[in-house]
Amino acid sequence: MLELVEISKRFKQNDAVKNMNMFIEQGEIIGLLGPNGAGKSTTISILSSLIEPTSGDVRLFNKSILKSPRDMRQILGIVPQDIALYNDLTAQENLKFFGKLYKLSGKKLRKQMDEVLDIVGLTDKKDEVVKTFSGGMKRRLNIGVGLMNNPDLLVMDEPTVGIDPQSRTYILETVKRLNQEKGMTIIYTSHYMEEVEFLCDRIYIMDKGNLIASGTKDEIKQIISAESTVEIEIERAHEPFVKRLQNDPTVRQVLEEDNYIKLLVPKEVNLFPVIAKIAEETGADLVSVTNQTPTLEDVFLHLTGRALRD
Repeated sequence: MLELVEISKRFKQNDAVKNMNMFIEQGEIIGLLGPNGAGKSTTISILSSLIEPTSGDVRLFNKSILKSPRDMRQILGIVPQDIALYNDLTAQENLKFFGKLYKLSGKKLRKQMDEVLDIVGLTDKKDEVVKTFSGGMKRRLNIGVGLMNNPDLLVMDEPTVGIDPQSRTYILETVKRLNQEKGMTIIYTSHYMEEVEFLCDRIYIMDKGNLIASGTKDEIKQIISAESTVEIEIERAHEPFVKRLQNDPTVRQVLEEDNYIKLLVPKEVNLFPVIAKIAEETGADLVSVTNQTPTLEDVFLHLTGRALRD
């Protein structure tokens, strides 16, 4: 359906995207991952025809959108990370406004509004002013706006940022339903690996403008199939303990977050005695040490040396 061919984008002295190649089959959910500054937003802006690449091409059904951006814009829906709603209008009035931008009117507009309100679970709130909505309800209506033109391709840029778990679950289930029931192709960016695990058929991982890995979830995890993950919980953050772990030759990566420490080590290495010894020598109070199967988050740590949220 969509192919990015050797896409690069340079802003003055900054290479935001470097020789990016991506293909998306019709009906897939694609995860586009990377920390802040990785180049995700630039990539999305290019494939959405909002900005032109410095070099390369974007092809929709084998036709360049650089020469014909209208083809992309007619089938594309966008759910931006920043909520793009009018707070003083009702939910229904917001959908009506954006629907008219897509040249919808009359019965067709009313039918699409009703369908979208049902999809995002806001039918009973349609006449309420948006400024009275919770963060989760605003996020859902934001998705509704992106659905007003009944798109074949939906780009969702971190649609669950800053909302409660119940709303987040509702949104994830809605995304799954749009894909399964409507056959909608979805490009999904997130800082939450568990969302990607739940939703995505294939994954692209970016860092510093480069595509550093791509494949199915299982293929991505195979990158560190020879490694295991050790998670340590300590009573409180303890710098000497962490430094000793970082300097241990058998430890490949260390990620510290508050009083939790995650290590990547070769599968054949039993690190438990080493951890116990370092804890005793540095005075760190261990709460638990567990061995885990590597996750997508661990792959990201292995590839970039940092967590996805960094």
